[in-house]
Amino acid sequence: MYTLCCQRDFIAQHYLIGGDWGDENRLHSHHYRVEVMIEGEALDQHGYLIDILDLEALLEAVIARYRDKTLNDLPGFEGLNPSLERFCRRLAEELNEGLYAPNITALSVKLWENPQTWAAYDLER
Repeated sequence: MYTLCCQRDFIAQHYLIGGDWGDENRLHSHHYRVEVMIEGEALDQHGYLIDILDLEALLEAVIARYRDKTLNDLPGFEGLNPSLERFCRRLAEELNEGLYAPNITALSVKLWENPQTWAAYDLER
């Protein structure tokens, strides 16, 4: 099984709803780090799972939808608690929609909201 991974950092804001979480209920920022890992059994004719530049461009395009924005105000989070887990799944689903390489069999996204705390979401294709 081949694995290809890339990471990026970005800042976004949110506030938690539906419970009493103190300061987390107020608008605040996180310096997120996202890691995208794709897997597959076979390489393409160039020896790639996917061209790394294509994966990086896709990741940048997805992150641009969230960078410096308030998650609560964005499509996909209306009326929902924008938790780390929910945000991670949202990123994974959007990245999966943009992956066109037929040899990719799995996608995993790991999202840190600080150096000690992360969530992950895995998709089989």
